Amino acid sequence: MFIDFVQIEVGSGKGGDGVVTFRREKYVPKGGPSGGNGGVGGSVIFETQPNLSTLLDFRYKKKFFADNGKPGANSLKDGKNGADIIINVPVGTIVKDAETEEVLLDLSEPNKTVVFAKGGAGGKGNSNFATPTRRTPRFATNGKPGEQRKLILELKLIADVGLVGFPNAGKSTLISKISAAKPKIADYPFTTLEPNLGIVRYKDYQSFTVADIPGIIEGAHQGKGLGIKFLRHIERTRILLFLIDITSEDYQKDFETLYNELKKYSKKLVDKKIIVSLSKSDLISEKEITKLSKTKIKKVKEPLLIFSAATGFGLKTLQDRLWETLNKA
Repeated sequence: MFIDFVQIEVGSGKGGDGVVTFRREKYVPKGGPSGGNGGVGGSVIFETQPNLSTLLDFRYKKKFFADNGKPGANSLKDGKNGADIIINVPVGTIVKDAETEEVLLDLSEPNKTVVFAKGGAGGKGNSNFATPTRRTPRFATNGKPGEQRKLILELKLIADVGLVGFPNAGKSTLISKISAAKPKIADYPFTTLEPNLGIVRYKDYQSFTVADIPGIIEGAHQGKGLGIKFLRHIERTRILLFLIDITSEDYQKDFETLYNELKKYSKKLVDKKIIVSLSKSDLISEKEITKLSKTKIKKVKEPLLIFSAATGFGLKTLQDRLWETLNKA
């Protein structure tokens, strides 16, 4: 199951209290202050794990609290520090404040460790306050409280190319042919119910990643179809590949519909480099393909790409264009 949005609660540990004690030693009639310091509270730490691809684990556990520091003891013994709590998340996770939705962390690098909330400092024992004029201080300080926050974790896949198209445009078939990804493929709409990520091997020791999201329909920004909740997964992509069914009656209209839905979600999406392709070329004749190769799409400078994932026609040209565009983006 693919989960890309959860709300959790985290808290760092409270610092341990300092203590008031005095030495009681044989042959020392007036022992001095010996109260130790409290331990530091545990911190909340986020760590990105490349082997994770979903926030599913947070569906079952939503509260993460580090341990409190232990209080100090006599004989100048400091309390034990509280254990940190490490929260493992997929690469591409954004951490937001649940109330303001302010972005607090953008964890887009693998194997990255970030201390999000430090534990409270430990209190000082009375041994810290002894002076030549105050030899028997009878006070200590309490440990500092930890920090508690409600957070939103939002996962945005990181890919080079994002596939955009209506349901049944052939996005899943394409990603299954050019990468090792195995999305569900069927001859009815909305077979893709969650994003898929595929690695495309290109020539010798080169590669790029492609993200396939569920199909978009007109009115998606109003919640129609599967809505636009998965569009966050192409926000990080460098280029967008639009797939339009070659049997469509109006390529320009289809492109405009998709383009406008992206724009209504975020203007940043349509500022990306855009390539438009016609899929399922095996459904028409070679003569018609030659004629369509001269078709122009408004708002797009690059010429149309025509391919068939079913037969392999045009896939090499498609990959060459994507690689060339990525190197220029």
